[in-house]
Amino acid sequence: MASEQRLQRILIIGNGGAGKTWLSQAMGERLGLPVTHLDDIRWQPGQYGVARDNATVIEDTRRLSEADHWLMEGVYGWLAKVLLPRTDLLVWLDVPEEECLANIRTRGNQGGAREESFAELLEWVATYRTRGGSSCYQAYLDLYDGFTGHKQRLPDRASIGAFLAGFVPADQLT
Repeated sequence: MASEQRLQRILIIGNGGAGKTWLSQAMGERLGLPVTHLDDIRWQPGQYGVARDNATVIEDTRRLSEADHWLMEGVYGWLAKVLLPRTDLLVWLDVPEEECLANIRTRGNQGGAREESFAELLEWVATYRTRGGSSCYQAYLDLYDGFTGHKQRLPDRASIGAFLAGFVPADQLT
């Protein structure tokens, strides 16, 4: 993808379990971009599930967006809005909920969260197309449709793999 070779600020959004972390790590390595997981900004360090102050999270996200090169991923539509003005490429992983749930079950409970929290996460992911808020299907559709820069909506693993294969590794760029 010749045009994507010049992209320096990439945002990946999608439902929990969609593959955002996997894709961001693979793209970050391939493109030589630093990767930021919005979960690391949202939650208290070492305390996944304990939220930081929203104003502080927004300010930290805005400050990170000022860098010349970055790749960020997460489920937070309200943080995506902070990043979009500086985003060169928006990638939406819009894979089926059943696949997201299977991925979450496979990776298991993360960060020492309580079993109740894990059950709540599964319910949250399962209701992706029917729930409200800034991290639901409709909110992502609105973000995607309103974004005027480069964008890709990837509905399945095959399209995600083909998308990633189109990026030339940073060490091969001339």
